[in-house]
Amino acid sequence: MAKRLLRPIALDAMGGDGAPRAAMLGARQAVEELGIPVLLVGPAKRLRRELGRFRIAPSGLEIVDAPDVVSMDDPPISVLRGKRNSSLSVCAELVHSQRAAAMVTAGNTGAAWVAAKSVLGMIPGVDRPALAAILPRSEGQTLVLDVGANVECKPHQLVQFAVMGALYAEAVLGVQRPRVGLMSVGEEESKGGPRVREGYKVLAGAGIRFVGNVEGRDVFVGDVDVIVCDGFTGNVVLKVAEGLGEMVIGMLKEEAQRSPVYGAGLLMAKGAFRSLKRKVDYSEYGGAPLLGVNGACLIAHGRSSAKAIRNAIRFAQSYAATDVVGRIGEKILEVLDAPGERGAG
Repeated sequence: MAKRLLRPIALDAMGGDGAPRAAMLGARQAVEELGIPVLLVGPAKRLRRELGRFRIAPSGLEIVDAPDVVSMDDPPISVLRGKRNSSLSVCAELVHSQRAAAMVTAGNTGAAWVAAKSVLGMIPGVDRPALAAILPRSEGQTLVLDVGANVECKPHQLVQFAVMGALYAEAVLGVQRPRVGLMSVGEEESKGGPRVREGYKVLAGAGIRFVGNVEGRDVFVGDVDVIVCDGFTGNVVLKVAEGLGEMVIGMLKEEAQRSPVYGAGLLMAKGAFRSLKRKVDYSEYGGAPLLGVNGACLIAHGRSSAKAIRNAIRFAQSYAATDVVGRIGEKILEVLDAPGERGAG
């Protein structure tokens, strides 16, 4: 049987603190190790020069010219005004034209949000895109959304996030009948602010496996697969998780250096230590999908290494290979037909 040819992933070569080096090395790893073709998007002359300097020339890597660069300090709207030919905008255009299966960027999150929303458009029935992050749990993983795209959310938007998160967890992460929880300050239905309480009522009849309110600890040790919250809360959870993981690994290393006995013990448990490090390392998860836009878009950490870019490309390919976008559209329309849902909040 002939091998199915994969559509390439459009990679913003100029996004992130390590650009373009991290993007180029990550793209090479994706091509050589995973067999995923990559469109490297950015100023063509500079990219060709950098490819030569790093001696990168895999056959599955192609440069697409995008002369403008959006920095982390640029306002998000710059992708629509002064920098319409930015690497971010061109990546979105490549997905929109179906030349690329998905786009990946480690650049300006707000600008990526604007580019994806304006170029790809929204899935009918979805108001706003949401960023979904995978966080480690004692048994498995937890998908948390929104983690920064929307600081404030209305109740019906939380319901949309829940539907999108459940479908992504099922189709891409392989979770059967994912359990969905709503982040609050207590498990009781009466807990939380007005928008959370109203969201609870609608989620209970949204046709997903809603398990009620959950608390912050449930992200890491709870019996829940998807947690829904506003972007402010989710971003705090995400950054705390990143800092906590780095602290735990750092403390273990310090203790190992402090005592030969501790060092020997850590050496004996090297396999367990490596497993723990993988679970709390954000680079293992690649990037956060921007759910709700009419196409596959992954936003990676601004500090992404080549390894993180490689894994983001891998996740983007998995996302694009499913029909999550179409299924989200169908499910959202079902929920919108529920009495009173659209009028909530």
